[in-house]
This record gives sequence, structure tokens and C-alpha cells, in this order.
Amino acid sequence: MTLPVVRGARVVAALERAGFAVVRTAGSHHIMAHPDGRRTSVPVHAGRDIRPGTLRNILRDVQLSVSELERLL
Repeated sequence: MTLPVVRGARVVAALERAGFAVVRTAGSHHIMAHPDGRRTSVPVHAGRDIRPGTLRNILRDVQLSVSELERLL
């Protein structure tokens, strides 16, 4: 399945809908955690989309499929 082209802020919002919370920020990266222990870092750069490989790594970290992410967006 093709990855959507999205900005970091939209990925953060989608992950929050999936139960994740921003636990801290490190520069322009939002560190997000789920109560069950899953964690990831989402780059939030103004005016820039998340690169496909980075988005794929985020999805692997949080154990979501592309279709699940699209539903949350």
C-alpha cells in the first residue's frame, strides 16, 4: 500500500487519536509514547512533509499499518 504524504503535525494528531501522547520534545522532534510501552519520535518541521522511509519507521515503531494510519488521519 502506498504511504500517504503528510506533515509531522498531522502524524502527531493521528497518533494521539490512537492513544499516544507527547511525552517530551527534543528540538523539532516529538517523542510519543503509548501506555502499553510503544514509543516513537515524530519530526515536526514547518512546511515539510515526512519522508517515506521515516514514516515507515514510525509505523513500524508504533505497530500500525498504513491503512490504520489513513483511518486516523
